[in-house]
Amino acid sequence: MSSTVSHQRDKRSFDYAIRSGIAGGLAGCIAKTVVAPLDRVKILFQASNPDFQKYAGTWTGAYRAGLAIYRDGGARGLLQGHSATLLRIFPYAAIKFMAYDQWRALVIPNRDKETNFRRFTAGALAGMTSVIFTYPLELVRVRMAFHSRLSSSSDQTRPSFLRAMRVIYNEGSTSSPATRTTAAQIFERFPVLKFYRGFTVTMVGMIPYAGTAFLTWDFLRAHFFPVIDDHSKRPHPLANLAIGAVSGAISQTVSYPFEVVRRRMQVGGLTRPDRWLRWGETVRAVYASGGWRGFYVGLGIGYLKIIPMTAISFAVWQGGKSLLGV
Repeated sequence: MSSTVSHQRDKRSFDYAIRSGIAGGLAGCIAKTVVAPLDRVKILFQASNPDFQKYAGTWTGAYRAGLAIYRDGGARGLLQGHSATLLRIFPYAAIKFMAYDQWRALVIPNRDKETNFRRFTAGALAGMTSVIFTYPLELVRVRMAFHSRLSSSSDQTRPSFLRAMRVIYNEGSTSSPATRTTAAQIFERFPVLKFYRGFTVTMVGMIPYAGTAFLTWDFLRAHFFPVIDDHSKRPHPLANLAIGAVSGAISQTVSYPFEVVRRRMQVGGLTRPDRWLRWGETVRAVYASGGWRGFYVGLGIGYLKIIPMTAISFAVWQGGKSLLGV
């Protein structure tokens, strides 16, 4: 394989977009599978599952929480919700990476316009594009991961993907018409909206997360592998892993408080099925339960998850694009 790669390809072509999307989708699936157990524990911490709050706040707590999950449900318990993750992550990652290539070509049409702000903008737009198309699958995944048999004495069944969808769809339907809030009446009329709990905070949080991740990725690659005469040295896979890891660490730190608020709103249908939780009350609830540290609960395990996940996803995406000829 040549050590240099030309930058004269037509990145706006349909063929390029499809190939980049396939590489991105596979990269996302591989990366998510590697960190699936950590993701399960992190969701339980972020959403304040009562069975696991005693483990939150320490590095050893994540390990002890993982052992508790394993004792309760074995390996399947650690992977609970992963089926929904894979159903979501392939289109999510495919759209995100494909959209990034397309948005970047539009926002940065030539090297003269290659600024950090434009890099950030292209990444943020790519992340928001992927969320718009895949958010309901994300909500189902979070609900499946949040469920724990310890707190569900009336129902010992591990939730399947379809069962989780039915539960979300029917939330609040048993309340009497006289006691329903305005939000409950809207949910009753448009039940599909139940699959968009936490959508606004997700979209807002995606701006710093995806924007910072792609900005860092693009900046470091340009710094260490600059384009000279429309050619650049192809980075070694280990270099892509390292750059992806740094990108993941920085983006996670910047956007983490949004993620905590988002998780609380996503599981809100379990605690308040008749209401649409608002930003303000969710932020106040997080602060009341843990002060400013409450917005960073699970950040340690978040690093353990996001750094390898981002590293693997970026590296496999680049490797996949190379194999597919783009």
